[in-house]
Amino acid sequence: MTATQTERRHDSAEGFDLKPPQEALQILAQAQVDAAASVQGAVPEIAAAAKLAAACLADGGQLVYAAAGSSGMMALADALELPGTYGIARERIKVLLAGGVNAVLTMPGAAEDDEEEARAAMAGAAVGPRDCVIAVTASGSTPYPMAAVKAARAVGASTIGIANNRGAALFDIVDVAICLPTPPEVIAGSTRMGAGTAQKIALNMLSTQMAVHLGHVHDGYMVNLLADNIKLQARARRIVMAVTAVSEARADAALQQAEGAVKTAILLAAGAENARSAQQLLADHQDRLRPSLAALHQGRR
Repeated sequence: MTATQTERRHDSAEGFDLKPPQEALQILAQAQVDAAASVQGAVPEIAAAAKLAAACLADGGQLVYAAAGSSGMMALADALELPGTYGIARERIKVLLAGGVNAVLTMPGAAEDDEEEARAAMAGAAVGPRDCVIAVTASGSTPYPMAAVKAARAVGASTIGIANNRGAALFDIVDVAICLPTPPEVIAGSTRMGAGTAQKIALNMLSTQMAVHLGHVHDGYMVNLLADNIKLQARARRIVMAVTAVSEARADAALQQAEGAVKTAILLAAGAENARSAQQLLADHQDRLRPSLAALHQGRR
């Protein structure tokens, strides 16, 4: 049987364990660079996936990640950052991992073959037609995420598939297929390495562009962040100051009046009469800051 790309042996694998540490590590570092480069060719598909995911969230749906093993770690890392970075409600982000979320501590191998568990997890997450399911699997054929996608399709949910093998079975059953054709791993089959790196980059790109579509990014600032610690509170202050060119004191006052909501605070610092009028401006412009600021400035002329 011919090995898939993710199971083949790397050109530098011969005698790898005999190489001096610096030479071995240089090979590993270059392999990571080569894996990252594989993402460039998938930009059109990542763009389509971001648009699809944003549309589902804008319609009130959930974003659901389904994965196993190392791919599950990449999915979990992406999902957990979205509420804090972009203010997306935690209850609208679900992560379905083979073996359950607690499996991250033990990574049981057999769990990735459990299709019934995947179907039960999808039912437990109440996935429906307004939701978007992102399945991540290096091979593109892992039973758990494959079963999750099939369950998603059965209820009319939108689906995105990310895999590292060309012609992966996953690509035949999703709405948007993202192929990240990473080179063979230096340690054959160890897809936590190059394949995982490419998956993390693609997920970063997808979720960031999704946030842009949702209006949560303004001139490179995360204007919908959830400032629930000292670091993020300081970041929120800097964002308000940068966007509106106000003093630190005025930014702090605006954030306090806005109860920490950065978009509202920016509008207050820019001249909105009160928090209620700032919130109304945002509501009138689909929660997007740029047109809200434009309307505020227009109204003040």
